[in-house]
Amino acid sequence: MAQKGVQLDRESFSCSVCLDLLKDPVTVPCGHSYCMDCIKAHWDTEEEKESYSCPQCRHTFTSRPVLLRNTMLETLLQELKKTGLQAAPEDPSYAGPEDVACDVCTGRKLKALKSCLQCLASYCQEHLQPHSELPVFKKHKLVEPSKKLQENVCSRHDEVMKMFCRTDQQSICYLCSVDDHKGHDTVSAAAERSEKQRELEESRLNIQQRIQDREKDVEQLQQEVEAINGSADKAVEHSEEMFTQLIRLMEERRSDVRQRVRSQQETEVSRVRELQEKLEQEITELKRRDAELQKLAHTEDHNQFLQDYPSLSGLSGPADPSSIKTCPLRYFEDVTAAVTEVRDQLQEVLREKWTNVSQAVTEVDALLSDPEYMTRAGFLRYSRGLTLDPNTANTQLLLSEGNRRATLKQQQQSYSSHPDSFTGWGQVLSREGLSGRCYWEVELRGDGVGVAVAYKNISRTGDSEECLFGLNDKSWTLVCFNNSYNFRFNKVYTPVSGPQSSRVGVYLDHRAGILSFYSVSETMTLLHRVQTTFTQPLYAGLRLNRYENSAEFSELQ
Repeated sequence: MAQKGVQLDRESFSCSVCLDLLKDPVTVPCGHSYCMDCIKAHWDTEEEKESYSCPQCRHTFTSRPVLLRNTMLETLLQELKKTGLQAAPEDPSYAGPEDVACDVCTGRKLKALKSCLQCLASYCQEHLQPHSELPVFKKHKLVEPSKKLQENVCSRHDEVMKMFCRTDQQSICYLCSVDDHKGHDTVSAAAERSEKQRELEESRLNIQQRIQDREKDVEQLQQEVEAINGSADKAVEHSEEMFTQLIRLMEERRSDVRQRVRSQQETEVSRVRELQEKLEQEITELKRRDAELQKLAHTEDHNQFLQDYPSLSGLSGPADPSSIKTCPLRYFEDVTAAVTEVRDQLQEVLREKWTNVSQAVTEVDALLSDPEYMTRAGFLRYSRGLTLDPNTANTQLLLSEGNRRATLKQQQQSYSSHPDSFTGWGQVLSREGLSGRCYWEVELRGDGVGVAVAYKNISRTGDSEECLFGLNDKSWTLVCFNNSYNFRFNKVYTPVSGPQSSRVGVYLDHRAGILSFYSVSETMTLLHRVQTTFTQPLYAGLRLNRYENSAEFSELQ
């Protein structure tokens, strides 16, 4: 309760001009107190009126009162400050710095409740009352409190702008319409507002429709996220199971090898030990006989020697040749070699097949990008390092640069005969199959070079059209000449225009059935695009029909 009293006292000891605690308090004849500087400044503005009034009660004085400091009030204020006088809670009805203040209130202003577009003034609840009671104000337009009322006044004619010039797209007053805007398309501000309101509603409907569409897209993307997470979880679970099975199989094979080796080790050691024991027994017996013979040899009695000799002479027969045959240093080395070979083969299989696993992971792409709007950097996300398959190369094609470049030669190349090779045309396919999304570039040297994709089951033998890229339903090719391009599929020739370049980019989205060819220089220009359905994996192809012309799969970073 004491604190509340202090807060009430602060209101009582505040200057009604600056709304702060009194500084150098003075009391005017009517009894109200002010800061000395505040009341002086107030009366300085009234010098021309030759009368002076109290800002609170409006009592007037014929002569300017002499101001004397109120010492008792000043002492009381100092004591209140020492006791920790706190600021009283602000009255929510008073206007703050961010609020629109009532234009009629004197002293401390209240918050405005409405603004009038005719009066160009804002009113608190009390001063707004005439607008709701007096007939003269009935037609005035009341709006939410606004600090921008003066923006409705014409700066040239000091009139309320109730017109709108459609020619200049600006608000004007009536005098402007017959002056600077004479002859322009002018309407009332209300009419223009009505027109703009209709446009606004159309915009809102459009935005609301877009919001609904985007909300559906967001929902679809959420479902996509859930599908991706579910598919990834299943893939991880399945791969974990597969690798667990592989590990279990490896553990079983390891255990089997260990048991087999140990078992064979035990068998062989047992055999060797058994033979070793027999030999040791034989050695013992031989040593015994040797001792008897030695004893006989040292017998001095000739008769005794001759009597014992027949029974011991049979012990000194010729020595038996050794029957032990071993394979020194070649015991389980063959097992080691066999296991090493299995390991090498498994590593080779993993190296070859792991590319497929890695590619399958990277080809997962939930958001299908439209190649029409992709940059080269975007295409490079799907770049594939391709090499040419010598087994498919025509014997007049020289493969070089790590089997990335093909050059047509007059002389036959020393390739071994293979059923997959093209025998009648200077063509070759890539070693790598293409699925998912792929991008590669071909560097061209010469005229009439074909950049193609084809199914693996394209015909290879002979010079019929079934073997030539673009003249069957198993291959698609862009033939690049010095000054033109030509696209071919299933014997249909399509002329293609575009900037000439020594490099052609190829983008394949196997799942979406998109095949696009681009002229690549400082920029990428679409030459031709195919939308179809691919039913098999594709292979990149090159076709050369002039000697010394070449084409090369570029190394992309």
